[in-house]
Amino acid sequence: MSNTFSIRKGLDIKLLGEAEKTIKEIPTKVCAIKPPDFHGVFPKLLVKEGDEVKAGTPLFYNKYKENILFTSPVSGKVREIRRGAKRVLLEVSVDAAPDQEFVDFGAADPNSLDKAAIVEKMLKSGVWPFVRQRPYSIIANPDDDPKAIMIPAFDSAPLSPDFDLIVEGQETDFQAGVDALKKLTGGKVYLNISDKQSSQVFNNAKGVEINTFSGPHPAGNVSTQISRISPLNRGEVVWYLRPQEVLSIGRLFTQGKLDPSRVIALTGSEIESPVYYKTILGADISGMTDGNVKEGKLRYISGNALTGTKIEKTGFVGFYDSQITVIPEGDHYEFLGWALPGLKKFSFYHTFLSWMMPRKKYRINTNYHGGERGFVLTGKFEQVFPLNIYPMQLIKSIMIEDIDQMENLGIYEVDEEDFALCEFISTSKINIQKIVRDGLNLMVKEMS
Repeated sequence: MSNTFSIRKGLDIKLLGEAEKTIKEIPTKVCAIKPPDFHGVFPKLLVKEGDEVKAGTPLFYNKYKENILFTSPVSGKVREIRRGAKRVLLEVSVDAAPDQEFVDFGAADPNSLDKAAIVEKMLKSGVWPFVRQRPYSIIANPDDDPKAIMIPAFDSAPLSPDFDLIVEGQETDFQAGVDALKKLTGGKVYLNISDKQSSQVFNNAKGVEINTFSGPHPAGNVSTQISRISPLNRGEVVWYLRPQEVLSIGRLFTQGKLDPSRVIALTGSEIESPVYYKTILGADISGMTDGNVKEGKLRYISGNALTGTKIEKTGFVGFYDSQITVIPEGDHYEFLGWALPGLKKFSFYHTFLSWMMPRKKYRINTNYHGGERGFVLTGKFEQVFPLNIYPMQLIKSIMIEDIDQMENLGIYEVDEEDFALCEFISTSKINIQKIVRDGLNLMVKEMS
């Protein structure tokens, strides 16, 4: 069975620096797992600096869900345990050994196992954190029975990676991952692709319902897809994960070990040669960017330019990211910039003449182009927000922590990434994504 969905509301932001469809393999010297990547997780360390670990050795666990382990992607020596303010654990980095050793979790056919056995293997190996849930966008509770599992197999964000290229030739591992996921739900597993994809890995997948989406960003967001396929009601849970995470789960069963290999798209206007790199989960980005960036003050982002996380030039790829973006830092001011034609500036409000060139690609920086202003109703958010809720009203209900109103306005259906376009076009210059995340955290606290 296959359905087609057309998304009409949204906005495509065309940026310079799309990655060439070439995959280069580079050695990984250091990788890191970063607890801030996991909402609602309170990490308790299981290692100390200097400890020897194998790929699959637990590094820390969740204090409030002790069976959810976070394991080392590589074998080697624990390099650094970095903490921030109030001793908050920021990252655990590991120096990769020349010869990799793996914890043996045992190969198995997921079709021959029951749900309990599959969950146990996923928990012990550290692949369970790949599975997240809506509502709240937190790691899924293995005790739940989700109404559905979503695999968004495309990304519509700026300069997003091509998952057809990334999964090419890996049909066996992908199918094994799907077979394992099928045992985790009494409902369906949905594989959601775009109308521009043609990967045989996706088209030939068995045991899934394939849905095709067309339209602008955020057509690739899982919230958009859930709203069309299996809308959430209060008390219901939907799990989701990306194709590379399905591959990791599949390899756990086909190979019996944690295989953390990742293909990362290096993108952005400030990259000299934007391409794809085959590396390791949580890899140090310097191996990809050294000697490959333009001069100037730059912003390094793990993820895309709309929703990604700012990192240092010696930072690490985020746990859920398949993309690194490098753009100019917006630390300069323009005299009478609003009065110029603005042919090189992206314009949603038709302020500049560039709106007459819809195919033009832009070199966008991080400049706010103004300070914080009044948060007023404009009616523009609804033009880029395809969910059937009122974004402005929901944001304001979060700001005043009105839990009943947040529930009524659809807080369970959204994630902060769904408001990235609202934040991008907002004239108020406030951090809308952080407001939404604070609201979700409040709901987790109140509902627990």
